[in-house]
Amino acid sequence: MKTLFASLLTLCATYFVSSQTIELPNTLITVNYDYASIEDDNQAVSVKKLKDKVANFDCTLIADLFDDKNDVYSVTFSAKDGKIIASFNKDGKIVSTIEKFNNVRLPLEVMQSICSKYPNWGIIEDVYLLKYNSVKGVATEEYKVKIKNEEKVLTIRTNEKGDFI
Repeated sequence: MKTLFASLLTLCATYFVSSQTIELPNTLITVNYDYASIEDDNQAVSVKKLKDKVANFDCTLIADLFDDKNDVYSVTFSAKDGKIIASFNKDGKIVSTIEKFNNVRLPLEVMQSICSKYPNWGIIEDVYLLKYNSVKGVATEEYKVKIKNEEKVLTIRTNEKGDFI
């Protein structure tokens, strides 16, 4: 009986000692998960990069500016084709953002919607606007697109789904 017990103990110990160790990829847990989760697969790369900088901003850099618990400070993040003005609270959470990007790649839904309504028109330029508010939990996206047909120029607005506003 002692040998059976010792054999089982040895077998169990060997099993647990030789088990595999699996390394998980680096995972970043951020206070601004709500903001980071509004990212869309159709967004332009430059937009995604700047939004990542905003979501991962280290608020200890501006911690000395906060006098009161309810203070909110705005930080501007810029890239060559756009900028984001983000408001942070004392805990480093994003309270709101206003984002503007010029001449970014339009989502497929927006391009299809424009092409179907204005078939012989060409896109001259576009502006992507996003407003985020953490209290309301709302992010509104809008595309202002300037199109041209011969001598006529129109400015149209759509949401991210291609619905005209």
